[in-house]
Amino acid sequence: MDQTHSKVLLALGSNLDDPVSQVSKALDAIARHPRMSELSRSSLYSSTPRGPQDQDDYVNAAVLISTALSPLRLLQSIQEIEQQFGRVKHRRWGERIIDIDIAFFDDLDIRLDEPDLVIPHREALLRDFVLIPCLEICPNWRLPNGEPLQEHALACDNHNLHKIDVKFGLY
Repeated sequence: MDQTHSKVLLALGSNLDDPVSQVSKALDAIARHPRMSELSRSSLYSSTPRGPQDQDDYVNAAVLISTALSPLRLLQSIQEIEQQFGRVKHRRWGERIIDIDIAFFDDLDIRLDEPDLVIPHREALLRDFVLIPCLEICPNWRLPNGEPLQEHALACDNHNLHKIDVKFGLY
């Protein structure tokens, strides 16, 4: 019997140890994962930090995957990738070598509120550095209540988001 595959938008961010490289390597690790199939990935973006301002700017991206993993098993898998990169959480909204969040899980079918996982991600709709990369690759994505994701992009906080020209390393 075939397992049902879900489409999932993952949001990535880094601001330590060559963040462009960290996000790029994390995207590659996701693409190589045996239980995740990459469908599309966004450009890389630079954003100012949310929270403590005594840290470097972030590099952000999004990737659309297809997976048969349940939301909680997917969370475990992406946490394993984060651990492979040496992720340590020092403070809330603080610096990190890599952060991978499940931003949205299926466009119409799922809403989840578990102690360790909330989907859609609790703050994704307030973050331009999540929404803009997601909308780049999924401009017609809809939330579980049917609202177009696009409607939230104009109302979210601005973190001086800029597309990064990776070829030249320019912002």
